[in-house]
Amino acid sequence: MRYGYFDDAKREYVIIRPDTPLPWINYLGCEAYFGIISNTAGGYSFYRDARLRRLTRYRYNNAPFDYGGRYVYLRDDLSGDFWSPSWQPTRHDLEDYHCRHGLGYTVIGATSNGIAAETRYFVPLGQNLEVWQLTLRNQRAEPAHLSLFSSIEFCLWDAWDDATNFQRNFSTGEVEVEDGVIYHKTEYRERRNHFAYFACSEPLAGFDTQREAFLGPYRGWDAPVVVERGESADSIAHGWAPIGSHHVRLSLAPSESRTVIFVLGYAENPTDAKFDPPDSQRLDKRGVLPVLRQFLDPAVVESALDELARYWDSLLSKYQVHTLDPHTDRMVNLWNAYQCMVTFNLSRSASFFESGIGRGMGFRDSNQDLLGFVHMVPERARERILDLAATQLPTGGAYHQYQPLTKHGNDLVGSNFNDDPLWLVLATAAYLKETGDLGILDELVPYDNQSSSETPLYEHLQRSIRYTLERLGPHGLPLIGRADWNDCLNLNCFSETPGESFQTTTNREGKVAESVFIAGLFVLAAKEMAQIANCRLQIAGGLSSFVLRPSSFYTELAAKMEATILAHGWDGAWFRRAYDAFGQPVGAATCQEGQIFIEPQGMCVMAGIGLADGRARQALDAVAEHLATPHGIILQQPAYSRYYLHLGEISSYPPGYKENAGIFCHTNPWIMIAEAMLGRG
Repeated sequence: MRYGYFDDAKREYVIIRPDTPLPWINYLGCEAYFGIISNTAGGYSFYRDARLRRLTRYRYNNAPFDYGGRYVYLRDDLSGDFWSPSWQPTRHDLEDYHCRHGLGYTVIGATSNGIAAETRYFVPLGQNLEVWQLTLRNQRAEPAHLSLFSSIEFCLWDAWDDATNFQRNFSTGEVEVEDGVIYHKTEYRERRNHFAYFACSEPLAGFDTQREAFLGPYRGWDAPVVVERGESADSIAHGWAPIGSHHVRLSLAPSESRTVIFVLGYAENPTDAKFDPPDSQRLDKRGVLPVLRQFLDPAVVESALDELARYWDSLLSKYQVHTLDPHTDRMVNLWNAYQCMVTFNLSRSASFFESGIGRGMGFRDSNQDLLGFVHMVPERARERILDLAATQLPTGGAYHQYQPLTKHGNDLVGSNFNDDPLWLVLATAAYLKETGDLGILDELVPYDNQSSSETPLYEHLQRSIRYTLERLGPHGLPLIGRADWNDCLNLNCFSETPGESFQTTTNREGKVAESVFIAGLFVLAAKEMAQIANCRLQIAGGLSSFVLRPSSFYTELAAKMEATILAHGWDGAWFRRAYDAFGQPVGAATCQEGQIFIEPQGMCVMAGIGLADGRARQALDAVAEHLATPHGIILQQPAYSRYYLHLGEISSYPPGYKENAGIFCHTNPWIMIAEAMLGRG
């Protein structure tokens, strides 16, 4: 079944029916304010941190799926019929439904009851707000008398607390409504100085801020009682579930068009200037009102859209290819680059796959992501490297995740994912190659964000290398710790307790289980470190306060680890994956299941291992024989058919799901790079 197509001229993906197998989402925002929007207007918005500054509520595992978002309802005030141009949430039949996911914007439209409606959603550059630009056109032969209702549901800021702490949250919701603008200010009276606002460009016939008043008892978003009767309740939320809904009445002559603008945004006031007047509990809105006047102006909105288009033109123009294959051009020049920038912004922390509630930004993930976007925004890559290094621990290890709002490490997940530190070396190397900015190596960066612990970034890189050297196992390969790139290969977990986290539970000392993947990564990182050291020694002049190793030191480390891999990590036709806590190989031909894994084949070849003696070619041939499918290269084969206590979470999934022989987009390019290194690209 066909659901859509690429429109190369407009640089959009066009979805032509709403009932896609899963929601197909786009990301709004490039800087601090972000939104996720599906092809039926589902999703949520947040400022910087999808957990700690969530503006709008979203329910996971909902039925129907993807329920809750940025909804607009239209009602024919003569017939009483109502519908949503985004299909959800009313799911009425629509004519000419279309969703156009573009670069930083999404357009959703359809025709129903002779009324064509199209909404463009985007986040203007430099602003902490989103714009909904709704255009209506009367295609009837007679005038149309319509009611238009907007709707969002506010999240009470901390998305985890919002979804669990009902005994408090049912009593804290608070709003103000002034001049048609809805202000959400839950907890503003106490410890918060931030609030959200939701405004409309048109005079209002009414509004609502209490969910039950808008929906009605035992009703859902598919049939709100307010929309059904065509009359707002003018409700003011006191506790329970605050929402934002505007009611606008419109009369359109035949062929007449009208544009209505909605603005949803985030704002902060100084802690000593929260209220106006100061001795009241009334929000000080003076900082927000000029912004609202600006972005409720259609001319300003059009200008902001043009600016957004120029922004993406500038980013994408940094690297373009022209090949004989239009699919390759489309992938490289547009959608992969766009995806890399989206991933830089959010590092997988928020999607419909990751809830945005728990994980924050990944240390490994964010360093990996940098490799794909550094050429587009090198100045932001520099900032990201320093932020990541500041979450590193004095041992050279790192918090596996950190919260983007605070930039502090996530204690709930902790550290000891033993590949993490090495990715900082690769990220820094990529930045140096792109910019030549050797000055970043002298930037003073703390450990664990603790003041007075600062050392130059170069020493952070040294400690990353040392971290691995201090954690070698019986074969001389790096110890895996809790896991490596494959977070579900938990060789020290041995979990038999339901509900226990595989990734934060360690029941073995961890002095035996080793990772061939980390070994390959170490070789690559040590080779990069040798080049960095060579540059560093040229500019340091021996004046540094810490030991500067010559580049040969790192070259020798790489050679020694490479020899160890060939001695203990080579299985005869491919690279082994690991050694378990009993010293037995994982990812070997002698294993009953999980005989070959993709990760060490890609990483070891990218590190240059086996290029000279033909083993690299053997390994990639084995990938083609055992792991390649028409849909991509799978993670390992054969899939694990039962739970193996000594392997951890990877064997907890049914065969073909996630890390148990699923297809991962990330590891597939490693094989592409490796094949290119062999001249088989």
